[in-house]
Amino acid sequence: MFSYGRHMTAYKSGDPTTLNRLYGRSTGKKLRKGQQELLDTLLPQIAVPEDGEITAERLFGPAAIEKRPLHFEIGFGSGEHMADRADLLPDHGFIGAEPYLNGVAGALVNIRERMLPNIRLYHGDALRVLARIPDGALSFVYLLHPDPWPKARHAKRRMMNDGPVDMIAAKLKPGGEFRFGTDHPVYLRHALMVMRRHANQFEWLAESSASWQNRPGGWSETRYEAKARRQGHEVWYFRYRKR
Repeated sequence: MFSYGRHMTAYKSGDPTTLNRLYGRSTGKKLRKGQQELLDTLLPQIAVPEDGEITAERLFGPAAIEKRPLHFEIGFGSGEHMADRADLLPDHGFIGAEPYLNGVAGALVNIRERMLPNIRLYHGDALRVLARIPDGALSFVYLLHPDPWPKARHAKRRMMNDGPVDMIAAKLKPGGEFRFGTDHPVYLRHALMVMRRHANQFEWLAESSASWQNRPGGWSETRYEAKARRQGHEVWYFRYRKR
């Protein structure tokens, strides 16, 4: 799975939504004709608006009020996990943000082929979208296999930092769930350190080591996770409940 962190935005201290610099590329290999057609035709129909408050009603219509739990995926790669969850939970609404154009094109293919009307996409910075969602509106937030930025001097580029985690906590409703996955030991240690600092906001849903060494039910394998396993990497899964 292509991770949002591979094109991570650096944020000025104290304000996780202030853009400083976008790291990495935003496009890869040339898009196929069919992918470009989906970007030109399907994406405008399901794109998250560029401004204003983002609510279930605005994205999915008046009937969505109080009836459509909202999920948000930070860096959906090619959208496999998001598509699986949307297929599993057709009455829920899914918002995905991804700065990598080829990933957005891949997600559009999944949406078209699986006929998923409950997904909305944003090509760009996830935190700029998250900031426009009302506090307490989300039922789930997903951050799966972000770039570890393993060098200490690059730690500020990691999505798992105090500013973004504070925002995730604010946007989740009480009892909402934050899911995080990684196969990188440096990122693992950093993420656990950050989440310990937020223990007043999140309860770690771990009963034993098996809770984070085995993929939980309803958590589909991503392309990036499968690649990590082929390379012999151990994968860790974390579930946190908003207090």
